[in-house]
Amino acid sequence: MSRNHVELDTELAVELPFVVADPVLLQQVLLNLIMNAIEAMSSVNDRPRKLTILSQRLEAPAAVQVIVRDNGIGLDAVNSDRVFDPFYTSKPQGMGMGLSICRTIIAAHGGQLTATANTGHGASFQFLLPVGAKAPRE
Repeated sequence: MSRNHVELDTELAVELPFVVADPVLLQQVLLNLIMNAIEAMSSVNDRPRKLTILSQRLEAPAAVQVIVRDNGIGLDAVNSDRVFDPFYTSKPQGMGMGLSICRTIIAAHGGQLTATANTGHGASFQFLLPVGAKAPRE
């Protein structure tokens, strides 16, 4: 983040319920979303580059929500519904597997991963993990 001049802002809930999950797989999801956000801001020169990570408890459904928000180039309106498709990429050097794998990991934990365009600039990727979910299948 420092190499790319990205400011990190965290809004993390103090007390979250437990979810049953593989911490290594969730770390992979978070790292992929963070790296994608940093890359999406790499061409931004007209405003500060800001990455925000939020977490919160949801009551209905009972879940933990994590949001990774950037103020980068945003989602392509024409292809925004394809960002989770295997082999779809908007990056010149991308393989198009990262977001597809992330969605599969979150789904295996009983959750869901979605993407939305921000008002103004950038995109937000959020995932929900149900409280008390079953562990993913080995």
